[in-house]
Amino acid sequence: MPRRTARIRRRASGTLAALLAAVVVATGTPAAAAPTARSLGYGPLALAPSSPGDEGGSKNLRDTLEAVSKGHIEAKAKLDNSVKRQAALTAELAKVEVRLTELNAVVAEVAVESYRLGRLSAVATLLNSASPEAFLERAAGLEVMAQRDDKQLRALTEAREEATRAKAAIDNEVREQQKQLAVIAKRKTDAERALAAVGGKSSTGFVAANSPAAKPAPKNSDGSWPKESCTINDPTTTGCITPRTLHAMNQAQAAGYKRYVSCHRPSGGGEHPKGRACDFASATSGFKDADATGGDRTYGNNLAAYYVKNASSLGVLYVIWYRQIWMPGTGWRSYSGGGSPAGDHTNHVHLSMV
Repeated sequence: MPRRTARIRRRASGTLAALLAAVVVATGTPAAAAPTARSLGYGPLALAPSSPGDEGGSKNLRDTLEAVSKGHIEAKAKLDNSVKRQAALTAELAKVEVRLTELNAVVAEVAVESYRLGRLSAVATLLNSASPEAFLERAAGLEVMAQRDDKQLRALTEAREEATRAKAAIDNEVREQQKQLAVIAKRKTDAERALAAVGGKSSTGFVAANSPAAKPAPKNSDGSWPKESCTINDPTTTGCITPRTLHAMNQAQAAGYKRYVSCHRPSGGGEHPKGRACDFASATSGFKDADATGGDRTYGNNLAAYYVKNASSLGVLYVIWYRQIWMPGTGWRSYSGGGSPAGDHTNHVHLSMV
C-alpha cells in the first residue's frame, strides 16, 4: 500500500509539473505567480513574456546606421579635441605676443643707445682709461653690456619664431576642424538618405529637460572612446557585454529605470551579438506583444530621453523607441521596423553603444 501511494504521488507531481511548464511556455510567466525581483529586474534567470526580436529594419540599414553614427561620433571627438588644442595654442600665442612687445621695447632701447654712443666708442673708452685698473673695469663693463644686448636679441628672435610656430599650428587646427565638419555633414547626409529609404522623416522625438545626469564613462585623453570588446559577463543573460554597455545600463538603473532588460543575444544582426546593445521593456512584466500605453509608454518616453540627454557622456550610438530613432547628428527621425511591437520598438527601448 505505501508503494502504491508513493507511485500515485509521483505521477501527480509529474502531471502538475507538466501543466506548470505548459503554462510557462504559453504565457512566459509561472501561472498565478506574482512578479519577482528577478522577473522585473535583470539577471541570468530573469523571465520575460516574449523576446523583443531583432532591432528592426534590414541588415543593410542597421549596418549603415552603425557606420554613420560611429563616424559622426569619431569626427565629433576629433573636432572637439582640435578646438581645445586651438584654444590652448591661442592662449600660448597671446603670451608670446605680450613677450614680443616687451622684448621689442628693450631691443629698441639697446638700438637707441648703440646709435647714440656708437660701437667704436667702446675702443675710445678703453684707450682713455687713466690706469690699468680702470681699463680692466671698463672692459668688464663693456662685456656685460654686450652679453646683455645679445641675450635680448636672441630672446626676441626666439619669441618671433615661437609666435610663427603657434600661428602655423592654429592654422592646422582650423583645417582639421573644417575636415571634421565635412565628415560630420556627410555622415548626417548618409544617415538621412538611409532612413529616407524606409520612410524616415524628422520627428519631435522624446526629450525630458529634467532627466538626471549620468556619470560619464571613461574616455581617452583626446576625447575619443576606448575600443572595447565583449569581455564582461552580462547580468541579464548568460552572454557578455562591453564595459561601456554595462556602465550605461547601471546608470539607468541608478536613475530609477529598473524594469526588465535584456542585452546580449548570440545571433541576429545589430549590436546585440557584439555585447553593445540592450533592450529595456516598457512594461513591468517584461516584453509584451502589444504597443505600450499609459504609464508603460511614459516610462519608455522618459528612458529614451534619458539616454539621449546623456548620449555624449555614456557613448550612445543610437536609441530606438516607438517608431522613432535618435542618432547623434540627425536627432529623432521616424523609424519603421516591420509593423510588430518588437520591430517597431513600441514595447521596448533599444539602446546601442559605441
